[in-house]
Amino acid sequence: MIIARIGIAYEVLRWEEKALIEAASHYNLEVKSLHLHSTYIPVGLKQSIDLPDVVVQRCVSHVVAFNSTVVFESLGLRVVNNSLSTAIAMNKLWTLKILSENNIPIPRTYMTLSYEPSVEVAKIIGYPVVLKPIDGSWGRLIAIARDEEELRALIEHRNYIQNPTTKINMIQQYIKKPNRDIRIFTIGNQIITAIYRVSNHWITNTARGGVAVPAKIDQELEELALRTAKVIGGEVLGIDVFEDPEKGYIVNEVNAVPEFKNTVMVTGVPLHKKIMEYIKGQLKR
Repeated sequence: MIIARIGIAYEVLRWEEKALIEAASHYNLEVKSLHLHSTYIPVGLKQSIDLPDVVVQRCVSHVVAFNSTVVFESLGLRVVNNSLSTAIAMNKLWTLKILSENNIPIPRTYMTLSYEPSVEVAKIIGYPVVLKPIDGSWGRLIAIARDEEELRALIEHRNYIQNPTTKINMIQQYIKKPNRDIRIFTIGNQIITAIYRVSNHWITNTARGGVAVPAKIDQELEELALRTAKVIGGEVLGIDVFEDPEKGYIVNEVNAVPEFKNTVMVTGVPLHKKIMEYIKGQLKR
């Protein structure tokens, strides 16, 4: 017996989306596929279309994910994750603001708009420094400057990119992590599983060659991840944590539409089923 309809909003039907569709049927949830490049969504006209009970946001593009979530919410739909938590997680500076306000440790970070202040920041932090986009994923446009000449070249290149967000320079201290970072998956107020993303390169994203292996979650890491999920406000999150040799665990980023294929493969934890089980439980309330 079908107990509810779940909308899955997507652009590309990846392994994750296919797994979620399969998991939905396991929990007697009917799926309404919402391929956003071949459909339209009215704004606020609740009676004009056949609506699902809840929407799972799975769009690749941050811009598409956020804006489609806003429109779904205008129809009175619950979206996992909601637009506010999605906006916070997708803007790295906003994420760090929320974390720092709640005394959650983050990398030392500065914002600049031009070259000269960037040089001053690098002197304060000490080389090497890391330049990151305020909105991005898969390790794209992240670079390291080991001296002033490399910093000058990076700032110059960023200024020529025809995207206003690249004119905002997010400069961070380089964390000497042990050839890995930690990706923790939270659903609701629970830690589900975690992986180490291991690489000989300082960028450890699996999209850039990092290898996923199961990670241990101690009490400190669990508490940090749950605090992070709570202040960000997301229901399904991927939280990236660094192991700083001096400060211990620090939160680097939060992902509102996390990929989880590699995590399922190496941990055996069926995140797709866990997500649908959580949503089914929420619908009963």
